Amino acid sequence: MAQKKIVEGKGRGRPRAYDPQTALQQALGVFWSTGYSGASLDSIATAAGMNRPSLYAAFGDKHALYLKALEQYWEFAAAAMDEALTDDALTLREALTRFYEGQLSIYFSGDSQPRGCFAIGTATTEAVEDAEIRDVLADRLSRLDASLETRLRKAMESGELKSDVDAAALAVLASSLLHSISIRARAGKSRTELTELARNAVSVICGG
Repeated sequence: MAQKKIVEGKGRGRPRAYDPQTALQQALGVFWSTGYSGASLDSIATAAGMNRPSLYAAFGDKHALYLKALEQYWEFAAAAMDEALTDDALTLREALTRFYEGQLSIYFSGDSQPRGCFAIGTATTEAVEDAEIRDVLADRLSRLDASLETRLRKAMESGELKSDVDAAALAVLASSLLHSISIRARAGKSRTELTELARNAVSVICGG
């Protein structure tokens, strides 16, 4: 289905058309850099190249816009995760290594300081008092745990992991490592250091 474009008039001449997905990506960048509370509709509109009425017409208020940005980020991040975890040609060690490296590529994708995970960096702060954001965050983290557990159980079936391994607990550990990497990226750890951390952790998960 073709994506509708928003048309904004400005005085005389031909109206300008805006791609909502591009505008949403710009809004995501503002939230990622400043956090939810630090972002204003004016700053988001400026980044998206739209005026506030057009922005509101396309996405709703700031809260609705943030939720859309959060969902877009999860879809993007999950696609990279699934690509690594569902590739049958990869061993568990290779799959997990690609899983972490894929997310590191996202965490270090900004033009300035490493931004870490968008969800961990922004949603965790707002989730304390915002039930809707909290529910979205909890659901997506549960999905991540489930995806990792599925891959670990597959490794148990193939003999890569011992049959008595607690796959659910190990999945939470692997997921928690990802959150730690995100925080450490924001705290100034280099990509090289975090890549080494991930590889060492993968060795532990895989049993040495």
